[in-house]
Amino acid sequence: MLQTAEELVKQGIPASNILYATFDHPLLKLAGIEAVIEAWREREPRAAGPEFVFLDEAQFIKDWGTWVKHQVDFERNRRIVLTGSAVPLAEEKQESGVGRWHNIRLATLSFYEYLQIKGLDLAALPDVRSLRGLFGWDQKKIYETSQAASDYVAHFHEYLIRGGFPQTALVDSFTKAQRLLREDIVDKVLKRDMTALFGVRRVLDLEHTFLYLCMHDGGLLNMPELCSNLAVKRPTAQSFIELLEATHLIYRLPPFGYGKEVLRARYKVYLVDAAIAPAVMLKGKSVLEDPTALGIATETAVFKHLFTRYYQQNVRFTYWKGRADREVDLVAEVGGEIIPFEIKYRSEHTNPRDLRGLAEFCAGKKIARAYVVTKALNDFGEMEKLPGADTRIMKVPAPLLCYWIGQAESLQTVHPRAA
Repeated sequence: MLQTAEELVKQGIPASNILYATFDHPLLKLAGIEAVIEAWREREPRAAGPEFVFLDEAQFIKDWGTWVKHQVDFERNRRIVLTGSAVPLAEEKQESGVGRWHNIRLATLSFYEYLQIKGLDLAALPDVRSLRGLFGWDQKKIYETSQAASDYVAHFHEYLIRGGFPQTALVDSFTKAQRLLREDIVDKVLKRDMTALFGVRRVLDLEHTFLYLCMHDGGLLNMPELCSNLAVKRPTAQSFIELLEATHLIYRLPPFGYGKEVLRARYKVYLVDAAIAPAVMLKGKSVLEDPTALGIATETAVFKHLFTRYYQQNVRFTYWKGRADREVDLVAEVGGEIIPFEIKYRSEHTNPRDLRGLAEFCAGKKIARAYVVTKALNDFGEMEKLPGADTRIMKVPAPLLCYWIGQAESLQTVHPRAA
């Protein structure tokens, strides 16, 4: 918002017609929005032209929905942007905002944005607007891209444990970055905002629930086990899970399919950023030395990128579990097409016998194309058909996939028609 305000001034908008206010400031929270607007106009004479009002932490504005509705209906010369990190503004009093405002859900920085904000000078990579285009690449282009991406790998691993938050990305000290992230999540969101906004009284139980999810990031949610370990009743635990999802700290994925069998099945849970679990669990950089933990962090990052890129297109994300514990990590359903993603972030190259679950799913659902997310840069390219399936499968190293998905999202935001 501050960048936008600065750009407006450069475009010739009078500074007196631009207001930025953050309502986590105790005085502004106490005064209320009308008093803030009044104080602004007492100090800054209004100039000709539109007004631009930027309100941060808007969840602390009392009856913000009613206020915005009134502004849009009666203050036609005023443009308003509200942000809130702790409460789903998009879902509160939605009926009063139909046709009056647009909701934009902001995830943490993509890997592409992370590299941009760090100002790193790395070898240029080919632009990829859609992963589908990779199927047309020849071996020469794949090899050249793999060579050019060699310096990206270390930065990708740093991104996984530092996080996609602008403040932590720009802090030189890794230890300080993780401490800031831990304090922001635990102290501000869980302890302060949950109490202030939702009236949560059992904050310690909520914190323990979140710690449990950090320990099981990317895994199936076992509610009986969670309740037993934390000594909380199921309705309480269910309420905590729903609060954590509503405040955008976790994602929940249902199993693939429909009907009663799916309703009884367990959800798969991802944290909204791969760096949260290492920071909250005080793991430091040890994640990079643990192949299992590194694979989970990569899976979390891949899902976050896919969700951020496609959620506005009403994509349904699920996971699939078949016979003999065969499974597919992520399944995207969009426009009548089913696109599975399997994450194999390990040193060994991926071959068909490692993908029995994907083969069973693709054969049963007659999938046209699928993606396998790999670790090594030379584990890249279209692989042979899986047994029993006529599916085209593209292996893409995780750093490249996250980079390209983030790049496509940025291009879509800036140049929607071009993308």
